[in-house]
Amino acid sequence: MNLVVITALGVGGATVVGALIGFCFKNIPHKWNDAVLGFAAGIMLAAAILGLILPSVEAVGKSRLWVTALGILAGAFFLNVVDKLTPHLHHLTGVGMEKHENNASLNKVMLFVFAIAIHNLPEGLAAGVGFGSGDIGNAMTVAIGIALQNIPEGMIIISPMILSGVSKKRTFLIAAFTGLIEVVGTFIGYFAATISSAVLPFALAFAGGTMLYVISDEMIPETHSHGYERMATYSLLIGFIVMLFIDVLIG
Repeated sequence: MNLVVITALGVGGATVVGALIGFCFKNIPHKWNDAVLGFAAGIMLAAAILGLILPSVEAVGKSRLWVTALGILAGAFFLNVVDKLTPHLHHLTGVGMEKHENNASLNKVMLFVFAIAIHNLPEGLAAGVGFGSGDIGNAMTVAIGIALQNIPEGMIIISPMILSGVSKKRTFLIAAFTGLIEVVGTFIGYFAATISSAVLPFALAFAGGTMLYVISDEMIPETHSHGYERMATYSLLIGFIVMLFIDVLIG
């Protein structure tokens, strides 16, 4: 349990670390932003496959492979629904609607930040479910992968909020809140997995599906929308390889 607590704080704290770094580099060029985000996508991809989906397949075997498939689709569908229900969050920024001249931009930024917060919940669930499975090696693979991708994630949400008129203090608090969501998700995932081992394979696949959805629906399109697709692609591959080495070395 102590390891779960440390992991939860580490995974959530990685977002805060990224946010602090983001304050030092507020105007990251699209070229490097896409490279960093691509690297994070590669890390998430490897963590989802190696730490969540493959363990689910091993748990169910060939005869019940449909459980893993259903879990992946359910996770993706869950985030698809969440995306459609994401509300407008101007009031969280502390910037008055009537005084702000770039409301459309601010709204887009806050929806992006809120989307990250929502997606951090299943990421936390993924880390918690991994530990609930009892396989510390795979659990650490997922936790490390999520923590590593949370650092650039924390970095990239700082600049848009500041440029949209959000104060530095409120920007940091919002970034910290996204990390807190992940801490909560980690504990939920851990207790849910330990209470019912019967649903563990589905839960692993569900968590993997949510991560695959985020990578495909948001991270890759974002990295391929500014003319730096090749750099983003190689960054994704490097991130995947880094996570592969980590999985093998700690497994």
